[in-house]
Amino acid sequence: MEKYPITARSLERFFHVREDEFERQYKEYLSGYRSWEALPHAKEWLLFPENTGPYLSIDETSLSNGELYTVLTNRERHGKKGCLVAIVSGTKSEDVIAVLEQLGEEKLQEVKEVTLDLSESMRKIVRRCFPQASRVIDRFHVQKLAFEATQEIRIKHRWEAIQEETELKENAKFTGEKYEPERFENGDTRKELLARSRYLLFKSGEKWTQKQRLRAEILFKQYPDIRKAYSLTHSLRLIFNKRSYKDSARLNMAKWYNKVEQAGFHSFNVIAATFYEHSEEILNFYINRSTNAAAESFNAKIKAFRTELRGVLDIPFFLFRLSKLYA
Repeated sequence: MEKYPITARSLERFFHVREDEFERQYKEYLSGYRSWEALPHAKEWLLFPENTGPYLSIDETSLSNGELYTVLTNRERHGKKGCLVAIVSGTKSEDVIAVLEQLGEEKLQEVKEVTLDLSESMRKIVRRCFPQASRVIDRFHVQKLAFEATQEIRIKHRWEAIQEETELKENAKFTGEKYEPERFENGDTRKELLARSRYLLFKSGEKWTQKQRLRAEILFKQYPDIRKAYSLTHSLRLIFNKRSYKDSARLNMAKWYNKVEQAGFHSFNVIAATFYEHSEEILNFYINRSTNAAAESFNAKIKAFRTELRGVLDIPFFLFRLSKLYA
């Protein structure tokens, strides 16, 4: 059974103790926080060599007011106790490397695989610190870029529809006529069609509801470029979903590049160039089908804990409690 953080506020609710007084007593006397060995450098870095393993994930997370920390976790611990390997203030590669090198050559050499996103600083950290590890760029970060490119096309058309509707309203007002917007067979105006199509473009067609299927049919008829962009995004999803070998996936990805080139979308061309540059690390997904889901899950737990505390005022104390739970 998974354990969740207990806050002073929750104790106040159930046991009728004063939240602020109990929190102060816990922090200063009960928790052992003041005698914590890592306290002098806790705000800058924390390291737990005993939690390293062959399969790691690296990602960034925000603790307070957008202040970013780089987090290294052990994927085999599945976000439970012992999963936290290191947490370092900032995302500057040199700073993170300096901390991780304290793990020692033997532990650094033991790492076989590290999942990460498309961040160049993360790649540099993994390349320098874990020379024996296979770098695996998370497939969902790759797909997200394609989703965003499709949404960019939809948003462009939506702004055009808003401008067109505004001009028609002004003209109707000038001539004294009542403005009635054109509606499609599902009842949507052009502006509404483009706004309400946002979520269906993220989903695979077989998961659309009947209303979404009708809306998509109208949308693709009115905007063939959105249909083409959606098709590119969907075909990329299918490449990752297919259980194939790395060399076979390489061929499928090359065919996808050709489709992107033929489509002529600038945003997709930029994405294809990015994919091509990182192709080996993206295709390493097919070795073990590893993703950065463990790191994303751990980030979600940090955010939930932060929300329960109604924000983080004392970062070292927050990290102390985090280390007690996950290190």
